[in-house]
Amino acid sequence: MTTHQVELVIPDLGDFSDVEIIEVLVEPGDEVAIEESLITLETDKASMDVPSTHAGKVRALKIKVGDKVNSGDVMLTLDATELVESESTVVLDIEVQKAILAAATPAAEVGRQPRAAATHSAQLVVIGSGPGGYTAAFRAADLGLQVILVERYPVIGGVCLNVGCIPSKALLHAARVIDDAAAMADHGVRFGKPKIDALALRGWKNKVVARLTGGLTQLAKQRKVTVIHGVAKFASPNRLVLDSGDAIDFEHCIIAAGSESAELPGTPDDPRIVDSTGALELDPLPMRMLVVGGGIIGLELACVYSALGTKVTVVELTDALMPGTDPDLVRPFRKIIDKRYESIMLGTKVIGMLATVPGIEVAFEGKNAPAREVYDRVLISIGRRANGDKLDCEKAGVNVDQGGIIPVNKQMQTNVPHIFAIGDLVAGPMLAHKASHEAKVAAEVAAGQKSAFDARTIPSVAYTDPEIAWVGLTEIDAKRDGISYEKSKFPWAASGRALSLGRDEGFTKLLFDKATGRVIGGGIVGPNAGDLIAEVGLAIEMGADATDIGQTIHPHPTLSETIAFAAEAYDGTLTDLYMPKKR
Repeated sequence: MTTHQVELVIPDLGDFSDVEIIEVLVEPGDEVAIEESLITLETDKASMDVPSTHAGKVRALKIKVGDKVNSGDVMLTLDATELVESESTVVLDIEVQKAILAAATPAAEVGRQPRAAATHSAQLVVIGSGPGGYTAAFRAADLGLQVILVERYPVIGGVCLNVGCIPSKALLHAARVIDDAAAMADHGVRFGKPKIDALALRGWKNKVVARLTGGLTQLAKQRKVTVIHGVAKFASPNRLVLDSGDAIDFEHCIIAAGSESAELPGTPDDPRIVDSTGALELDPLPMRMLVVGGGIIGLELACVYSALGTKVTVVELTDALMPGTDPDLVRPFRKIIDKRYESIMLGTKVIGMLATVPGIEVAFEGKNAPAREVYDRVLISIGRRANGDKLDCEKAGVNVDQGGIIPVNKQMQTNVPHIFAIGDLVAGPMLAHKASHEAKVAAEVAAGQKSAFDARTIPSVAYTDPEIAWVGLTEIDAKRDGISYEKSKFPWAASGRALSLGRDEGFTKLLFDKATGRVIGGGIVGPNAGDLIAEVGLAIEMGADATDIGQTIHPHPTLSETIAFAAEAYDGTLTDLYMPKKR
């Protein structure tokens, strides 16, 4: 018996052309037997495995997942171990291959036959259990699908519940209580200097997290959602493999694997240099801390540490804090932290760090920046990076860009229609409330319903003190894109509720379409701005104008009525201030 090189080709596909390869079942070097499946094809009617017509060792693949093939296209070359008449490379007659293929059972009838049996199977598998992931899993289960939820960490809830949104807000509440107590000294109520027990504070924060994650576990049980802990990656368009060695076969998959903190190149490996997750541990409270990055996450944690007694410095590469946010929204916050923080360095770059015994020595570059400073703790908060390129998506044929972002349509489908992606690893702001809405769309489409993500706007909130919230069109965007708009602003110094809280630094502004008068954007600065901004978002979604808002009766005295006052100011009907409408 001699070895001969054989080209195996796609057999006769009848009336079908440009048929997609959805799975390649062999690799170069694999030994295959006659009638062993080599690839899986999928048409709009069925999927089928293409078997080998020879036994031997795979020499080279000529195709890959996602390729469109036709009858006669070469699949692979094989070192065949059977007798043949010719010493040269041969192509088996298509009629022979067609006869072998006809004997094979279509995968659509009996289910695709994997090379090894799957450990688990489900109609829908969701990768990641954050706000997007668990929402998708629960919605799909409510619609009758059998669901598996895969989470890489021991507790479900993702970054948001465990090391993001929720624990940071608990610590921000503690910071606000400290600041509010200190502020009351000017009004005749004086407390002693707070005694900070960092371990007890961390314990309380962890209890808050545990209550929420425990509730999610119970909700999963009530819905009969199977939760599996492990790191999942694609093995094919219909199979995941876990780091445990288990495999999950699925009909549909929703990728909700989120994002992770971006790394600063050249940063030393030292426990005193932390990301946002490490900063939430408060272990220990430093005397001096540098926050690298003047975005929302870094500034929220700066508020926490400053209130707890740490001397905080913020360094930002651009010329503004919270880049992309309207400057007037940031200005009241900036006035406060200018007095509290040790230093704020804008237009400044960190060019080096050195771990020393006294602390982390940091070198800077920028106008008016110090050459070097030493800090007890350095928080790296320069943004987040999507995890789309960490799942072996190419083995499923799913497209991923260089930034880890997965392109999707309005149904949240990737280029492989039965695989969806949501949350931080698709385009748009990396926000939990965006992910949860996308999750419901993906689950509903997977269940066969008609659904689409068509939100007009997505609100953003910085839970600093004061809070800063905005929704819809910003003035920065309007000026950049040449959009005509009109603006109305109501100062909280004229709000009875704001004055009674001792917080008159804020304001509420609304942006209106110059042609239609409809609300197209808005921003709020002050306590609980994040709670108030929802009304502006609803006004945009409903196409409301100033009269719609102004004639909606708001309770008095409240901060919410500042939205109505801003609308009345635009309409020329405001009586709480003398602000005649410009004609």
